[in-house]
Amino acid sequence: MHDASGKALELRLEFPNGLPPKPEFEPGIRRAPNRGQVLNEKEMVLALKNALRYIPEKYHKEIAPEFLEEYKEHGRIYGYRFRPQGRLYGKPISEYKGNCIEGKAFQVMIENNLDFDVALYPYELVTYGETGQVCQNWMQYQLIKKYLEIVTQDQTLVVQSGHPLGLFRSHPSAPRVILTNGLMVGLFDDPENFRRATALGVANYGQMTAGGWMYIGPQGIVHGTYNTLLNAGRKMFHLPEGKGLAGHLFISSGLGGMSGAQPKAAEIAGAAAIIAEVDPSRIETRHSQGWVSKRTADLAEAFKWAEEAMAEGKALSIAYEGNIVDLLQYALDNDKKVELLSDQTSCHAVYDGGYCPQGISFEERTRLLAEDKEEFKRLVDKTLKKHFELIKALTAKGTYFFDYGNAFMRAVFDAGVKEIAKNGENTFEGFIFPSYVEDIMGPLLFDYGYGPFRWCCLSRDPQDLHKTDMAAMACIDPDRRFQDRDNWAWIRDAEKNKLVVGTQCRILYQDAEGRIRIALKFNEMVRNGEIGPVMLGRDHHDVSGTDSPYRETANIKDGSNIMADMATLCYAGNAARGMSLVALHNGGGVGTGKSINGGFGLVLDGSERVDRIILESMSWDVINGVARRAWARNDHAIETVETFNAKRSDGHITLPYIADEEYLTELVKNNK
Repeated sequence: MHDASGKALELRLEFPNGLPPKPEFEPGIRRAPNRGQVLNEKEMVLALKNALRYIPEKYHKEIAPEFLEEYKEHGRIYGYRFRPQGRLYGKPISEYKGNCIEGKAFQVMIENNLDFDVALYPYELVTYGETGQVCQNWMQYQLIKKYLEIVTQDQTLVVQSGHPLGLFRSHPSAPRVILTNGLMVGLFDDPENFRRATALGVANYGQMTAGGWMYIGPQGIVHGTYNTLLNAGRKMFHLPEGKGLAGHLFISSGLGGMSGAQPKAAEIAGAAAIIAEVDPSRIETRHSQGWVSKRTADLAEAFKWAEEAMAEGKALSIAYEGNIVDLLQYALDNDKKVELLSDQTSCHAVYDGGYCPQGISFEERTRLLAEDKEEFKRLVDKTLKKHFELIKALTAKGTYFFDYGNAFMRAVFDAGVKEIAKNGENTFEGFIFPSYVEDIMGPLLFDYGYGPFRWCCLSRDPQDLHKTDMAAMACIDPDRRFQDRDNWAWIRDAEKNKLVVGTQCRILYQDAEGRIRIALKFNEMVRNGEIGPVMLGRDHHDVSGTDSPYRETANIKDGSNIMADMATLCYAGNAARGMSLVALHNGGGVGTGKSINGGFGLVLDGSERVDRIILESMSWDVINGVARRAWARNDHAIETVETFNAKRSDGHITLPYIADEEYLTELVKNNK
């Protein structure tokens, strides 16, 4: 590659004026806990060598002790010195340098992920979910930014677990960025090996949209939680369409990262909600942002407020500063009626700080994580067992409990509670409590193709977001299905519900047809100068993008829920069709070795080229997953595929013949 003068370009970190000064940390910004020291001395040398690859040799003796200290204090090398000073946030796209619009757009998204108002641990590049990082360290961030400033329409940037491998020749309809995170070889694909690889600086837990650069703040999961709660209410209380959860109580835990969505979603659905959280700083963040209405450390007060709201038919969210196990024990001991119950602690990282044991403070949790990991694990397992027993007691009294896709039930199983597995031995047949996907999201949304479609107005102009809201609303026929009516009401009220945290983004569950209509409309609006450019994407928690037996594929019952074919093919298919960014991750949502996620981003620049990509890729991105669900014999997915096959002359999906299960059961029984 050459610069404007024709001279070969060497793109590495260079510091002609000397190293940047040592960092100053703003007070009051939440910091990641010490992840513990898992490396032996020989491996520590390797970790230092790996980190120093980014730094010119003449600075190694100055920087190496600093990196070693970071490892000892944090269990990771973050390269704090190389973080830009002050606040990072998603600025208007016009303020970024770049040779193409996609390079600028990705910078907006990355810095939105690292905004103090958005990120869980911004200094450690953790966007959400306790360990979900944009990249591993600030040297990678600096290099990625350099590459994004120079990438052209004829190049693709390749990123491996946060490391920018380099620029490669491609063409305008190829992805501008292709990235992966944490794709371990099968033999080593477990939390222990992943932890070692991360400490060495060769693996990154990208979560979903953290390392995929498409996080839009906690709003991203509000819509999914809203849909889940609403449909849980319909299932349990036989609510008619158009009626919310007024007079009903939802209890859960976790206010960090994505789970900050729970109180907001509950209020939008009309419910009273009590959400437990052990970290006061997370409560403060959500309370100051208006995502939770009241806070208290007094359980009697929390239930008093909730009961008053229920009696008046008013929506109210309450943050309880304390452990969820204490909350559930209080509800049981005081005969409190708990109608809807879930959990959204970061159980995918249950021994890395994602779940706090009962009976200790948050500060003691942090100390144990750093100083006595074995004792911390023992206490976590003890608490998980107690948590399970309380849920069992409450469900016996009529509570509807559902796992919210955070690997809670798997964590309970791993803690030694085999009873939580349906067969009492392993998890192949699932758990005794339903996953929200198994019971609600799968059959009612994913099987039809509805999932978390999202967009960001790269101008950062609230008026652009308002215009896209109105345009999206006009693209939805609320009388088509109940799902469309729910989504129409959601987008109608989105602005009133003040969902934006960070840059101007929106989420809206849509099926393939809806996504195509809305995307084409937005691109037309960009072309006509009505709005600035838009970044389009989705959460990886979707119809097609994720293989995860404890979450997204929980309602796939043909045994293929443990296969990663769908997510991988979704990723490859999106790359082939020219999405601007394609991403493939290990572990998002439920933890290392338990999930593979494929995601995308598409920059709408108003061009006819992008219209073509929308028409070619958007249907694939959704229907690939519907097809897999139909092949698993899911009734609603079969219906959706039959409609697709009838309407399309340019595609066709294989449908299954349906065997008689009763006959086969008898056949096997009689031929022992």
